[in-house]
Amino acid sequence: MPLHPQARDYLARYVPDAGTDYDAFGPEEIQETRAQPDRVAIHRGPLTKLPFVRDEQAEGVPIRIYRADPGDGALPVAVFFHGGGWVYGGVKRSDRLCRDLAIRTGAVVVSVDYRLAPEHPFPAAADDAWTVVRDLFTRPAFYQGNGGVAVVGEGAGGNLAAVAAWQARDAGLGLTHQALVCPVLDLAMDTPSHAEYAKGYALGAAELAWYARQYAGDANLADPAGPRLSPLRLPDVAGLAPATVVTAEYDVLRDEGEHYARRLAESGVPAESRRWDGAVHGFFGLPGLFDQAVEAREYVAERLRGSW
Repeated sequence: MPLHPQARDYLARYVPDAGTDYDAFGPEEIQETRAQPDRVAIHRGPLTKLPFVRDEQAEGVPIRIYRADPGDGALPVAVFFHGGGWVYGGVKRSDRLCRDLAIRTGAVVVSVDYRLAPEHPFPAAADDAWTVVRDLFTRPAFYQGNGGVAVVGEGAGGNLAAVAAWQARDAGLGLTHQALVCPVLDLAMDTPSHAEYAKGYALGAAELAWYARQYAGDANLADPAGPRLSPLRLPDVAGLAPATVVTAEYDVLRDEGEHYARRLAESGVPAESRRWDGAVHGFFGLPGLFDQAVEAREYVAERLRGSW
């Protein structure tokens, strides 16, 4: 499909020139970027008021808990891991999305403020993700949870969600679902979509490689086969939680997400992948810019609701 007109407008208005020298970004530049106002905040959706939004901690990991149901009965829980290449993002930037997910799913949503690279390189973010998932099974009453737990992640957060899913399987903890939105699943970065959309789109190959270096370091990237970095390379995917994978056509990460869904299905895991034609990476978080974001969110919510 041609690039969607809304995606074309987004690229023209908000995405910097593909010639950015990411290697010039040091600690000071990273801090400056984190401190800059969110240029697309107005397009992330309305700040919907909920009866319950509270900042807490799970074994020392900061989290934000959302509940749209005004009652006090136990509900399923969806753990959300934000995107941002393991370097940017947090509970504040994903606040509107998590409020929307709480409304659409009817679940308690737990947003994880995991540690960011390069100050906290691998495996800090993965450790934090697993800490929160494990805590949900240890203290369900604290979260007003009924025992049903799903993981949801976007971009780098999709990587963390997929890693947590196989850790949960190996620990004997039964996740109900894993929903991965344009996830990073293989740091080899050698798929056809990675080459085809390397420049000129919302997430370029050079930018992704820079993110990976900040998180994983050059030593780990020399051998990206470890499943805590590249969950697509997990030798045995049988018995993992049922999965929903959202991909965007014009995204370097498209092929690895769809490959992951195929691997799961071939191993007997209920898995479904849906591609949004004409879309670019990051569309899911911007319903004010992309009509497809609303469609994709409802699709993910429907899949989650069906898993509880």
